[in-house]
Parts: sequence; C-alpha cells; structure tokens
Amino acid sequence: MAEFPDTDWMAAFADRVASDRELAIIGGKFDVDMGITFGERRYVLRVRQGKIEKILPAPGFDVPTQFEIRAPMELWQRFLSETPPPLYHDIFAMIMRVPEFVLEGDTLVAMQNARALHRMMGLMQKVGKEHA
Repeated sequence: MAEFPDTDWMAAFADRVASDRELAIIGGKFDVDMGITFGERRYVLRVRQGKIEKILPAPGFDVPTQFEIRAPMELWQRFLSETPPPLYHDIFAMIMRVPEFVLEGDTLVAMQNARALHRMMGLMQKVGKEHA
C-alpha cells in the first residue's frame, strides 16, 4: 500500500488528477513545473494541461520550478486528515494563515492558475484520506 508521501502515493495522486473531469476542463492552460516539499521530501511536478505529466522525486537544486509549496510533515498530515482542523482544510487558508506553509517563487503564475491549483490540492486531500 502506498504511504504518504512516497513515490507510489504520488503516482496515485497523479492518477487521480489525470482522471478528474473538472480539472480536465479548468486546467486546460495549467502548464507549470512546480515544486512540492513534504517535510524533507521534495518533488517537482511537471503539469501540462492540468495533468501531472511527470514526477521528479528528490530533484537536484538545478531543476527549475515556477513556484514551490512547502511545509513541515505535520502540517501536511493535518491537511490530509479525515477532518482537517480549522485553517488546515484548504490550501489557500494555509497559505494565508499558517506561517510554516509556504508558497514561494513566481506566485503570479500560481495565482493565474489558482482555480486549477486549488482543485489539484483538493484531489490530493482525497488521495490522502484514502492512502495516508
């Protein structure tokens, strides 16, 4: 069974994203290379047309991204819990109100894709509840 956040878990997340009909509609122009860090474990996601085209585990410092989302593992576990506590229920609530949850890099690109990014992170919560 896949354990959060190993590569099998990330593959399950990518599969969920690929099969999501809503994201297929709103993510048509969601083309980014984004970093995501769970505690000490970092991935780069190559997203094209709202689908995760490639997952790069433990990328080197020379792998460019447009923006990064990072947080300590305990924050991600709250976000992925069955009933997240207040402020941990939503990616944007965490960005605005939880100082340890960080969005950095070209935040304009992140916000230009806010709806698709929000949907993708909501799908992450669903995978987390099934596999975390």
